[in-house]
Amino acid sequence: MTAEVTLPDGTRHRLSGAGGFPRPAAPATSRIAYAAAHVVADPRAENVPGAPAAVDWERTLAFRHHLWSYGLGVAEAMDTAQRGMGLDHPATRELIRRSAAEARSAGGRIVTGVATDQLPAGPASLEQIRDAYAEQLAEVLAVGARPVLMCSRHLAAAARGPEDYQRVYAYLLAATDQPVVLHWLGEMFDPALTGYWGSSDLDLAADAVLELVKEHAEKVDGIKVSLLDADREVALRRRLPAGVRLYTGDDFHYPELIRGDEVGHSDALLGVFAAIAPAAAAALAALDAGDLATYDEVFAPTVPLARHLFAAPTWHYKTGIVFLAWLTGHQEHFTMVGGQQAGRSPAHLARLLTLADAAGLLPDAELAAARARAYFTVAGVAQ
Repeated sequence: MTAEVTLPDGTRHRLSGAGGFPRPAAPATSRIAYAAAHVVADPRAENVPGAPAAVDWERTLAFRHHLWSYGLGVAEAMDTAQRGMGLDHPATRELIRRSAAEARSAGGRIVTGVATDQLPAGPASLEQIRDAYAEQLAEVLAVGARPVLMCSRHLAAAARGPEDYQRVYAYLLAATDQPVVLHWLGEMFDPALTGYWGSSDLDLAADAVLELVKEHAEKVDGIKVSLLDADREVALRRRLPAGVRLYTGDDFHYPELIRGDEVGHSDALLGVFAAIAPAAAAALAALDAGDLATYDEVFAPTVPLARHLFAAPTWHYKTGIVFLAWLTGHQEHFTMVGGQQAGRSPAHLARLLTLADAAGLLPDAELAAARARAYFTVAGVAQ
């Protein structure tokens, strides 16, 4: 075999096979870190747009064990799992049930998304939205996972101001017997969430969510923020009540946000950590040891990869996540539920290939090259 690949621009790239990171002896202690995990589609099924999701459960759960083996927690049934973009509600419920059981058996950390996606698309009343949230919250609590109260497209469409968000979330926080993680996903990840927390002015939205957190701090473990704005995240982090965590969802600025400053730091709940799990674990181990030079050195080459992976239109980042999982041997095909493997171009994925190589995330160069050649051949790039 050879590790060379012809890219769409006609250049030949030889994968280095460099890198590879040892598994840590234990999870990091200085930061809590969750990787938002993807689902592996069943390639023999009708995983086409609009069809019910058919999941390869064995490979899907094996990927979660891969994340746990590197000391990371799993953020389950989040947008990385194509929730609302190919993963329907029945498949989501099954995913949560199976993953929570695997977490118990493996002793792995898990948080799980709670949303309103059992409701049909289109208008819903605030009472229907509240009850849909409550139904999913009860299911997640019943399987022993920590809930993440995800942003709801239904609520974004129905709410008329911050007070509607306050009423719905206050009801849910009263219904849980353990702290939850709140969720603020920016419109770059999902345009249907524009104006979440009651305003398109992000300063006013931050005030609204802070009011909610302060009123219910004993029921809030933290808030996951995905706005791709480091300064705004730091400002919010500094205003949180003591004991409430800021889980960064910023796939552009995560090294500096997790590293923190003299005032504080962010923990992590990141889609990119699913793609860079070995490097993330190595960087966090270095941080635990106080070795900031190694922390910076390990994370530095992952940032160009992450910025490309999450480039606009950002909501198609899942395609790159699955492409990398295929190249690294975590699944045997490049097929996604909902047919979403078409979400990125060959040119985009070629750049992703070279950036992953530069970050030391393709240690089996011949396997990655063989699969990349197969993909580019089908895409019309002769090898």
